Amino acid sequence: MREGIHPAYGPVVFRDRAANYAFLTRSTMTSEKTIEWEDGQTYPVVDVEISNVSHPFYTGTARVLDTAGRVERFEKRYGKRAGA
Repeated sequence: MREGIHPAYGPVVFRDRAANYAFLTRSTMTSEKTIEWEDGQTYPVVDVEISNVSHPFYTGTARVLDTAGRVERFEKRYGKRAGA
């Protein structure tokens, strides 16, 4: 890789404010805000709207839409196409 063209890659804490959950990982994201982590070190912190802890798909609270019968309901409501 060429020197000087890539962003700095280092440890960053991502914090999900909705679920009160944070995790430490490596990223090119930066932030002016910092947080003291469990290991006593200070890391930049990035607040996120949603993570695997608060996302409905991962938490099992996702709603399944009923897709069966949609065409039949449409045809019942508006009639079948003339050419079909």
